[in-house]
Order: sequence, then C-alpha cells, then structure tokens
Amino acid sequence: QVQLVESGGGLVQAGGSLRLSCAASGRTFSGDTMAWFSRAPGKEREFVAQISWSGSITHYTDSVKGRFTISRENAKNTAYLQMNSLKPEDTAVYYCAAMYDGLNYSYWGQGTQVAVSS
Repeated sequence: QVQLVESGGGLVQAGGSLRLSCAASGRTFSGDTMAWFSRAPGKEREFVAQISWSGSITHYTDSVKGRFTISRENAKNTAYLQMNSLKPEDTAVYYCAAMYDGLNYSYWGQGTQVAVSS
C-alpha cells in the first residue's frame, strides 16, 4: 500500500520554527517530484513548495520564500519542510504530495496541523 505520512506539526509562537516530515512507503519515491500544500481554515488548498526528484530544483510560493525550505532524502524516502520565522497566517493543515508522471500529484498524505500564535 502506497502511503505518505506527515509529521512534525504543532503549536508554535510567531517567529518560531517547525520541521515537517513526509515519510513515503509502499514504493520508492526517489523519481517523483514532491511537494507541500496547505489548507488554512475556510480557504482552498494552496501550493507551498515543490522539489524535483534530484533535489536540485525547488519552487516556493511567494509568501514563504526566504522562510521555508523544502528538501528530501531519497535514501530514506522522506521529504521535509523546514519552516522558520513562522507567522499566524501560516496556520493551516499541511499536506505532502508526490507526482511521478510530471502532470498530476497522485499521492497525498493525511495532513499535519500547524498553528502559529501571535
């Protein structure tokens, strides 16, 4: 069974940091593009960051540039999202996703809650 499992969420004060992890299982994801999305209360799911299979190419939404860093360890079948200088507006459920065909994100995790207090 192919699974993506996120962890590392929690409650943090503004200015603090969290590191989210996305552990993949069921097959190797070393060839997949991996990404993080977020869904804030009352809002649609939004793209946060993306990393290529090699880790050499990354993309970020403007609101997190300079604060968040996406990375991956293919040997561990795991992707990460380092979140620094957190703001209350970063409060959301964060989801990990994997894309193997270059077109669509086919695999999704269940999400991990991040709450940032002011």
